[in-house]
Amino acid sequence: MSKSVLMISAALLLAAGASGAASAQVKRVGAPTATISSVVSVPPGYGLVYVAGMTAGGMGSPIPEGMDTKAQTIIILDKLKAALAGEGLSFSDVTMMNVYLVADAAKEGKMDSPGMNEAFKQYFGTAEQPNKPARVTVQVAALGSPRTLVEISLQAARKP
Repeated sequence: MSKSVLMISAALLLAAGASGAASAQVKRVGAPTATISSVVSVPPGYGLVYVAGMTAGGMGSPIPEGMDTKAQTIIILDKLKAALAGEGLSFSDVTMMNVYLVADAAKEGKMDSPGMNEAFKQYFGTAEQPNKPARVTVQVAALGSPRTLVEISLQAARKP
């Protein structure tokens, strides 16, 4: 084989591999009834977007006294949705979430996972947005202010 034929063959193989990677989709594995995916695999070629932890409060917008975990989670998810939209992304692009919950005095000093999951299910695993991210949920001693019960950060994959 001539050198030029070998070079053309190699270029075609590289192009085929690159187009295969670009056309690959994010893979999500988990039980259909599960709240989250147990594994999310992002193929080569995708860009990753990291969104810092957000809470229900903000500059000049304190969390009202008595606001529970579910209500705070809804506010946070709406803020995260807006942050993703600013990057041209949506919740369908989210691959991983980290959820930090503080013990709720109204829940006998335990984190309110059920309340957080009720809010979460309004945004993920729905008919209009079926994708579920992988997720870690942990209880922490405290967050930024005494009324903050939830903080969420996430990662998303941008299609090439």
